[in-house]
Amino acid sequence: MLESIESLFSSAAAAATPELTLSHALTTILISILLGGAISFTYMKTSNRNVYSPNFTLTMMLLPMIVAIIILLIGSNIARAFSLAGAFSIIRFRSAPGDPKDIAFVLFTMAAGLAVGVGSFGYAVLFTVLLCALMFLLSYFKFGERKTTQRLLRVTIPEDLGYEEAFAEVFRTFGIAYELRKVRTTELGSLYELVYVVTMDQGTNQKEFLDAVRCRNGNLDITLTMTPTMNEI
Repeated sequence: MLESIESLFSSAAAAATPELTLSHALTTILISILLGGAISFTYMKTSNRNVYSPNFTLTMMLLPMIVAIIILLIGSNIARAFSLAGAFSIIRFRSAPGDPKDIAFVLFTMAAGLAVGVGSFGYAVLFTVLLCALMFLLSYFKFGERKTTQRLLRVTIPEDLGYEEAFAEVFRTFGIAYELRKVRTTELGSLYELVYVVTMDQGTNQKEFLDAVRCRNGNLDITLTMTPTMNEI
């Protein structure tokens, strides 16, 4: 059993330039699709966002097959490699900066496709299984997640309420760190708008916190921004 497994890995590693046949091409495509599906499934299950792009998950499923096919077509032909590089150089890819985790998954899928394309089926499956298991493990233990989150709090107060320490007691009661970033007048100077950057624990009851702030500012406008941008902060 162990010898057969070892022979699978050693033969795959030795086949640096596998012969391009129909059966080999179909095997390569099938394995790359299965690995792409496993990686895409891992991404969907370990994503810490409630919404992810279906197009991105589809791309991760197809990318290993695309890379594997390119490697198959190039083989050891240097002329084909240069021709392919020239073809890709005239294509301009435009995309918004993505999540670093998304970039890692893209590299993951490309590595899987590359391994399958060069004929290292055993190593491709092994690395994919190990990395997917690692992703699930890190997601289960919530590795790297912050226990506190930053929010942007905008509060309108009447002019007779001193804004310097207006909500200091409320912040202390809920154990919230805060920093007053901006003060401006509204309604011809009859009201003040305060902008705080607050750092709260994930277990903080935000409704109770806002109710306490509302009792202090006389039911005037309150806005708590869940995902403030760097420009707002």
